[in-house]
Amino acid sequence: MRLETEGTLIVDARGMRCPWPALRLARAMRERVDVLLIADDPQAGREIAALADEHGWQIDSEIGVDATDRWRIRRG
Repeated sequence: MRLETEGTLIVDARGMRCPWPALRLARAMRERVDVLLIADDPQAGREIAALADEHGWQIDSEIGVDATDRWRIRRG
């Protein structure tokens, strides 16, 4: 699911197992400079960090809410 709030694209990857959250993030970042990714797979954090490092993206925040993590990723 993709939503947009105040210029930030929200990618809801809850219920998806890795590598799908990271793949959805990579697809969204082709077109955008600011994405908020929501995922609940415990492995997502590592995969997102590796993907961001590979592409030079910044992870501005990680917020744990009810076993769901949120990451704001921006082009650096």
